[in-house]
Amino acid sequence: MTIALDWLPQAAYLYLLLFARIGAFLMLVPALGENAIPARLRLTFALTLTVVLYPLLFDHLPTLPAGIEGMLILLVRELAVGLVLGAISRLLVAATQVAGAIVAFQSGLSVAQAADPTQGGAQGAVFGSFLSFLGIALIFATDLHHMALAALYDSYVTFDPTGDLMLTDASELALRTVASAFTIGVQMSAPFIVYGLVFNLGAGILARLMPQLQVFFILMPANILAGLILLALLLVMMMGWYLTAFENHFAMLRG
Repeated sequence: MTIALDWLPQAAYLYLLLFARIGAFLMLVPALGENAIPARLRLTFALTLTVVLYPLLFDHLPTLPAGIEGMLILLVRELAVGLVLGAISRLLVAATQVAGAIVAFQSGLSVAQAADPTQGGAQGAVFGSFLSFLGIALIFATDLHHMALAALYDSYVTFDPTGDLMLTDASELALRTVASAFTIGVQMSAPFIVYGLVFNLGAGILARLMPQLQVFFILMPANILAGLILLALLLVMMMGWYLTAFENHFAMLRG
């Protein structure tokens, strides 16, 4: 009795083809692709997820090409699709940075900068870093990271491994995601914009009525305290808005 092993090269290549998209996507997607998660853990998760999805996506995968050129083309294409989907999803995290910058500016703490690991260690407002970390924690707490995995699975229907790259659609989606992130960030911090206008208007009127009063030194601590209290009262609403936008984004990717 002989056992044929001629299926091994195709199985290994298809596994590598799946891993190219899955690994690239998980490297950039919010929550699952954070630098705070050890690289070995992310790699192990990507390899395990590829094993789980292999029998489910086998019918969507192409056959083994005859030449090395065809293999490389398919592999690079899958890698590009994973990077594009992950990068577009990563752009949505900028909403918390926009909201944090507005909250810090209106509260008088815009000069307080800190490194944000969710943005590659770039300097940003302390409120922005806090909202980013809180958003990641809430994504895991509410199981919204399952939406990202479901969008990755459904991407094999939208972006067939043998189809075109659809670079035009990807660029339009990236532009819409950037605009949506800015809009969401402004909507999250809209109460602080109103608060800043009212507070600064009142401070200006007080300075005109009492020129001898040092308005800046008196109202600056009050501005910071009022901003922190307002943030504590509105934090649930702000993060609820962000989680809804996160869910809607991946629901759109799922089609």
